[in-house]
Amino acid sequence: MQRKTLAMKPTLLIMAAGMGSRYGGLKQLDGVGPAGETIMDYSVFDAERAGFGKVVFVIRHDFEREFRDKVLSKYEGRIPVDVVFQSVDALPEGFSVPEGREKPWGTGHAALMAREVIHEPFAVINADDFYGRDAFVTLADFLSKADKAGQFCMVGYRVGNTLSESGSVSRGVCEKDADGFLTSVTERTDIRRQEGRGIIFRDENDEYHVLDEDTPVSMNMWGFTPDYFELSGRLFEDFLRQRGDELKSEFYIPYVVNEAIHSGKAGVKVLSTAANWFGVTYAADRQYVVDSLAALTKAGEYPERLW
Repeated sequence: MQRKTLAMKPTLLIMAAGMGSRYGGLKQLDGVGPAGETIMDYSVFDAERAGFGKVVFVIRHDFEREFRDKVLSKYEGRIPVDVVFQSVDALPEGFSVPEGREKPWGTGHAALMAREVIHEPFAVINADDFYGRDAFVTLADFLSKADKAGQFCMVGYRVGNTLSESGSVSRGVCEKDADGFLTSVTERTDIRRQEGRGIIFRDENDEYHVLDEDTPVSMNMWGFTPDYFELSGRLFEDFLRQRGDELKSEFYIPYVVNEAIHSGKAGVKVLSTAANWFGVTYAADRQYVVDSLAALTKAGEYPERLW
């Protein structure tokens, strides 16, 4: 029975609960494509043609109507969609929100909101990052072949393909074993190009080191089999027991991944992609995004109008 379930087309889970606060309202979702498409439109387009069978969005209740009218309506007839909701009080039985806490509990909590609607292998991405067609094809191929529990993966981008010309960035620098399985992800800050040295980063001792151009980094593009939800649910309850009284503590997907690796519950294959990631880390990055999408369209990678 489990093998039959895992043989279904994979689902794409898009974390969009932060959209309202991040952009100042859905009406201000930035149209960066040639026909006014948002970055998220490109992710849905790439996922559909890569072989994903459904898209699930994690949003907040307060902008549900606007999201359905202005975002979901574009995808009708293209790919099935579903919506789940993240809120600060969406907690397991026996737990409560500490007085003064306003924000939900992080990306790990957001992903858990989809456990009742996803029963097949699935990918998780951010709503406001451009990942590129090749990354979705690579991810769909892996997930469509997942036939047992604990087959996790992440798309590892070459660090040189994820930098901003407008300033430094932070990235999760990955290490993997000889078989290509993830062994650790270390958050590195102040990553940038320096003339004469190449790509550098600053460590916890404020010392700078060189990173090879092809070093894999995590851009929060993960792939999981549905047993992820059971593992994550248990870990979230542990997290709440230990840090649930804190007003700003957050439960992150990489924490679940790390625990899965070290407990032997899952292996996390690092999938390589030549795709260029980009997003609007700085206001000055917007024009680069616009120009990049225009160039990809001109090259025939995308149609003039996605929908």
